Amino acid sequence: MKLGFNSAILNECTFEEVIDYAAENGFSCVELCAWPKGKAARKYAGVTHLDVDHLDVDYVKNYTEAKGIKISAIAYYPNALDEDPEKSEYYTAHIKKCIEAARKLDINMVTTFIGRNQKQTVEENLEKMTTVWKPVVEYAEELGVKIAIENCPMLFTTDEWPGGQNLMTTPAIFRRVFELIPNQNFGLNFDPSHFVWQQMDYIKPIYEFQERIFHIHFKDIKVYKDRLNDVGIMATPLEYISPKLPGLGDVKWGQYVSALTDIGYRGYAVIEVEDKAFEDSLKSKKDSINISKNYLSQFFA
Repeated sequence: MKLGFNSAILNECTFEEVIDYAAENGFSCVELCAWPKGKAARKYAGVTHLDVDHLDVDYVKNYTEAKGIKISAIAYYPNALDEDPEKSEYYTAHIKKCIEAARKLDINMVTTFIGRNQKQTVEENLEKMTTVWKPVVEYAEELGVKIAIENCPMLFTTDEWPGGQNLMTTPAIFRRVFELIPNQNFGLNFDPSHFVWQQMDYIKPIYEFQERIFHIHFKDIKVYKDRLNDVGIMATPLEYISPKLPGLGDVKWGQYVSALTDIGYRGYAVIEVEDKAFEDSLKSKKDSINISKNYLSQFFA
């Protein structure tokens, strides 16, 4: 596996600074954020380390190659199934720009969300998902680009209540989605932490969906049982969980990596930092990436 990090946590940094940091600290790759420039709609969004609207292909290629860093994927995580049709169309159009950029840069991977209308049922969202995503996936397939969907429910506060803003959240839904859009370039950016707080097995899906795992995240989660016992599972999740650095939460990383080695996964493995204990300064953010790397080094040669 090739160890890297998601660039969203280094939102103060330029493209060059992100790549330099990766090279100086022994990383192999970066999942590079490519949001449209403008105000962020939520935390960890709105980060533009790669501007696909004004892309200098040769510069990006030459800079990353000179530093020995690969771009694991172009990262853009909007809600393409937003209930507002104009927003949905805008987000989908930018996803296509990311796909085109991935092809031009020979990255050939885009990481994103499917999205969800949080007020509608799974069945209603599956119908819209097919309409919105089938042409996007087919377009990416024509260009030789893979699309890796993260399995995050995007349900944390009352803002996303009741259904969350990402449909791709459980093995049962994975199966339905891949039945409706069976293209082989359509798969997963698998993050075990989202299954932990949903009280689900995060090892078994690695085996079942091994052909669909294109990219993975290393992010941990802590479930505070005393809070959960107080508010119950019907509470909004951030009332009883907190994202953590790998090794500081409840994911059993040895079991996770063991399953990945069982299936022969040799792809990109990316640290995603969303731990609020490490957000007070740029130094803290960089420290959080290095702490994560130090912990995960036991699984890498």
